[in-house]
Amino acid sequence: MDPLSCLLSGIRAEGSVVTSAVLDGPWTIQFADRAPLTMISVFRGGGTLILADGTRTRITMGDTAIVQGPEPFRLVDDPDSLTGPPTEYEISCFTSGEDCCGEELRGIRWGSDQPEATALVVGAYKTSARRHDRLLRVLPKVLVISEETDVCPWLEAAASDAAKLSAGSQAMMDRLLDWGLVCTLRTWFEQAGADAPHWYRGMADEIVAPALQAIHTYTGKGWTVASLAAESGVSRALFAKRFAAVMGRPPLNYLTETRMDEAEELLADTDLTVAQVAKKVGYADAFGFSAAFKRYRGVSPKAFRSSATVAA
Repeated sequence: MDPLSCLLSGIRAEGSVVTSAVLDGPWTIQFADRAPLTMISVFRGGGTLILADGTRTRITMGDTAIVQGPEPFRLVDDPDSLTGPPTEYEISCFTSGEDCCGEELRGIRWGSDQPEATALVVGAYKTSARRHDRLLRVLPKVLVISEETDVCPWLEAAASDAAKLSAGSQAMMDRLLDWGLVCTLRTWFEQAGADAPHWYRGMADEIVAPALQAIHTYTGKGWTVASLAAESGVSRALFAKRFAAVMGRPPLNYLTETRMDEAEELLADTDLTVAQVAKKVGYADAFGFSAAFKRYRGVSPKAFRSSATVAA
């Protein structure tokens, strides 16, 4: 498993909302889920995203925006030319009722084919593990990727099918949005170039990539610099030099960081004993693991687990 796949593991779209609505200006849409991530793809029309701190980002046809929560935010048609109180709508994907999948969504009409309609698909994403926090830390509060507009009709057709509530349509749309999230993040990281995280850039390096795959797939294996170099098919010296140059740290330091990240998740989200966690992340005994964990995290595994339980 590569690092990005690992960080995205378990992030899923929940109750995607498909709207193709004629909205007479001025209008505003409030996103009420306070989701860790919300993705908005614009098929037609557009608007201005306004974050809780007042930051504005314009999105138009062909744009996909990913907004990081949990602060609330709005999409407004034209915030600079309000002629009266806006018509207010609300989208909530995590609702337990039918507001998110019925033919009416708090006044927003579905399935309009009028050319002046603003057509959107919205997916809210829940996160369920501490590894997701590491992904969120490298993302801006809002990012926008512009795609070729010729894909919009195809996506809108899929969205319109989901709006009809045919068998399997909601699951299809949710999985389509999962795919869209991965594609959007990959595009954004590619465009970031040298500013992309080391773990992403490493997957483009023919020497480093096989070792990253091995580390993230078999974190608990007894890796050495020599065995990781063998995965990459190069000498130990060449591998160590190249890994440090690309990743900004020696290979065993990166391995330990990965193990500590995995240990954090296991301690916070499972009932495994400290000894069992130690074994799963590659330590022979709880004592050696506890010493390494405290050295890297500043607290013992038991203290970390207690604080994580209180925070939850």
